[in-house]
Amino acid sequence: MEKVDFVVRKAQEKDITQIQEVSKEAFDIYIEGAGIRNFVGSLNETYKYLREELENKLVFVALWEGEVVGSVRVEVNDDHTAYLSRFGVKGEYQSKGIGKLLMNAIDESMEELGIEKIYLHTASRMLSLVRFYYARGFYIESTTKNKGYIRALLCKEYQVESPCISSNMKCENIAVY
Repeated sequence: MEKVDFVVRKAQEKDITQIQEVSKEAFDIYIEGAGIRNFVGSLNETYKYLREELENKLVFVALWEGEVVGSVRVEVNDDHTAYLSRFGVKGEYQSKGIGKLLMNAIDESMEELGIEKIYLHTASRMLSLVRFYYARGFYIESTTKNKGYIRALLCKEYQVESPCISSNMKCENIAVY
């Protein structure tokens, strides 16, 4: 079996057109698999909108031979939480470990930033996605039908060490969980 090397890095403006292509293809698959009607969100994103996303969010891409084949975005909030969105991998590259590589990059970034919880929504009917997220440490916190289909709000908690513990400083009045 031939070894295929994928590279994951932060997205750059030169990636925008390819990110649009990945999002469209991945969300077409998502819409069909979840039986969603009237879904347009990620399918109509403009170049300008994506440039703003790059400026305001963490955006990672997975590359194979210089081509963007997967992408994901994370909005980091001041309350030590984050929201993951627009996670997609081109159809022909799904089930090849790209999603895991992108999630590893997210996990590493969240831990470096001291994020305590990361959230995301996914269609509850997409069992393959729910299983993927469960395997990555997420759990279902709630469900909603606010978009016309059942969406699960998933959460993953990170163990954030107190800086006092990690640097052996003397700490008083600090709760450690």
